[in-house]
Amino acid sequence: MGIGELILIAIGLSMDAFAVSVCKGLSVSKIQPRHALTVGLYFGGFQALMPAVGYLLGTSFQQAIVSVDHWIAFLLLSVIGINMIREACSQEEETVNDSFAIKTMIPLAVATSIDALAVGVTFAFLQVQIVPAVLLIGSITCVLSMIGLKLGNVFGDRYQKKAEVAGGIVLICMAVKILLEHLNLI
Repeated sequence: MGIGELILIAIGLSMDAFAVSVCKGLSVSKIQPRHALTVGLYFGGFQALMPAVGYLLGTSFQQAIVSVDHWIAFLLLSVIGINMIREACSQEEETVNDSFAIKTMIPLAVATSIDALAVGVTFAFLQVQIVPAVLLIGSITCVLSMIGLKLGNVFGDRYQKKAEVAGGIVLICMAVKILLEHLNLI
């Protein structure tokens, strides 16, 4: 997997954190630099941690399922992408309070990074170099979360659902590409 593909996956994974950051920006009347740093570090940190954990889990049982690993990668990424699109298209409104306290941020960070855990399992099957991958995912999520906080504060929730749909589409495209490569169709 090349750097371009990793960047696309990182952007796709970061869209949940971006969307929640937009909501956080909506809930705060004036953003302080510490707010942006808090959002970036929590979301970026958990987005980096979860694929590493998933990778460790995936390497534990990789040998047992090596013959179907590309199908598993395809299914995981597709399901994550479809779920992101489904959530973006639902009429259910996400509510986020204006607190940046640890008891508020940890559940949000965990919730937005669960998808990254499954991607980490996929990385184990694809034998991705995990350290550069998680650093890239964490960094991109950190930056996009900080941008989302500011955009939410300035523009409102106009782009939140579009970002989630775009992230879902990127993950589905990556899933199809992985499957087609393993079937030697591209």
